[in-house]
Amino acid sequence: MAADRRAKAATLDLRRRLLSSSCRLFFPENPVKIIRGQGQYLYDEQGREYLDCINNVAHVGHCHPTVVQAAHEQNLVLNTNSRYLHDNIVDYAQRLSETLPEKLSVFYFLNSGSEANDLALRLARQYTGHQDVVVLDHAYHGHLSSLIDISPYKFRNLDGQKEWVHVAPLPDTYRGPYREDHPDPAGAYASEVKHVISSAQKKGRKIAAFFAESLPSVSGQIIPPAGYFSQVAEHIRRAGGLFVADEIQVGFGRVGKHFWAFQLEGEDFVPDIVTMGKSIGNGHPVACLATTQAVSRAFEATGVEYFNTFGGNPVSCAVGLAVLDVLKTEQLQAHATNVGSFLMEHLSQQKAKHPIIGDVRGTGLFIGVDLIKDETLRTPATEEAEYLVSRLKENYILLSTDGPGRNILKFKPPMCFSLDNAQHVVAKLDDILTDMEEKVRSCETLRIKHPPGSTGPGCRAAAGSRPSNLEQGNLVIKSAP
Repeated sequence: MAADRRAKAATLDLRRRLLSSSCRLFFPENPVKIIRGQGQYLYDEQGREYLDCINNVAHVGHCHPTVVQAAHEQNLVLNTNSRYLHDNIVDYAQRLSETLPEKLSVFYFLNSGSEANDLALRLARQYTGHQDVVVLDHAYHGHLSSLIDISPYKFRNLDGQKEWVHVAPLPDTYRGPYREDHPDPAGAYASEVKHVISSAQKKGRKIAAFFAESLPSVSGQIIPPAGYFSQVAEHIRRAGGLFVADEIQVGFGRVGKHFWAFQLEGEDFVPDIVTMGKSIGNGHPVACLATTQAVSRAFEATGVEYFNTFGGNPVSCAVGLAVLDVLKTEQLQAHATNVGSFLMEHLSQQKAKHPIIGDVRGTGLFIGVDLIKDETLRTPATEEAEYLVSRLKENYILLSTDGPGRNILKFKPPMCFSLDNAQHVVAKLDDILTDMEEKVRSCETLRIKHPPGSTGPGCRAAAGSRPSNLEQGNLVIKSAP
């Protein structure tokens, strides 16, 4: 392809000229030009191989041959909308139903997780006759206007909180109000939701739904305490609302122990609506919503057709079926358990060695490493996290940060991520953290490397602004014993 031979600088110039600056790049001061992917690896225009630790969309691996072949073969025969009978869509719905509780037996197919969550909002409002939504702080549920409104991660930087949106505390047992030493963090956080509902009702508001990622990701790779969602569901349903489990980031075996992250709550816990996206299609635009007969019938009672031009088309369903096949034949759910446990164990060893690591949390191949400036206040080590991610990129490892403080290293790799990959990443992490600590001891400034002429975050002190703690060499302050 001719575009592959274009110099990176020329591609970057075209992007800056033709695309909005709001469409941001990873490593904006020195972006990577990726032209090929295979398994858990990405390759730049120079042929350099990068280990991908963050791409949960390429769920079974970049360009998996089984998935690519399924899309190609169906494309050769037919691709059209779902108003015609076709086996793929019913076969796919049947296969998905086998992974879910029996109660969740009606499926809607769409093109993106945002579309799925938008439809979930419509279904909940139609079924309950209510309008209001309870969400978790720092949550993100999609880019449509309706979903920006229920995403504190976004709306706090835009028009603010709507009167029909009610925000409950994030059930974070590391830096939230109820921590690991609390006797019942699940009950305490669930009581906060109950309080939010009560406050809304006193104002005459009526709750349609509670939306939550089964494992909050943008919020910082959070693992809610066991029993939290079950208690929240009781409070929400008592108020006449539905429980919506957003599995877009964490479903399809990523958590290892279960196929769906909401199943971590136990067999008796069943959401009213489950939304799926991202990993469902391994990079192909597919999404799905599963719900109950009762919720679906209420939506049907409007008499208004639900039609999505490309949702559930034969190619998308062929891709979805292929992803399920690969998950099963390659035993990737069990693989996520094994590799994830290994990675958690070795990251925990790094926590004991490096005081900047305040917490290591996760399940399967969904893991967060919380970087802190001090042990007592658990202040987010934002600049240090940025520096660390930049150094890993120099070592051809792609990692990113999340959380309100942008200080949580997030691991959500393709499910084929191996034990060797995990060992390699941890070794490099150890090397870089050790180097950072040596620089601090010698009072040497930590700076992110940028191309000549750029003014990245590591250059702020030199430009005359007040240096950050990182630039002062104040990496981590340990509490006195």
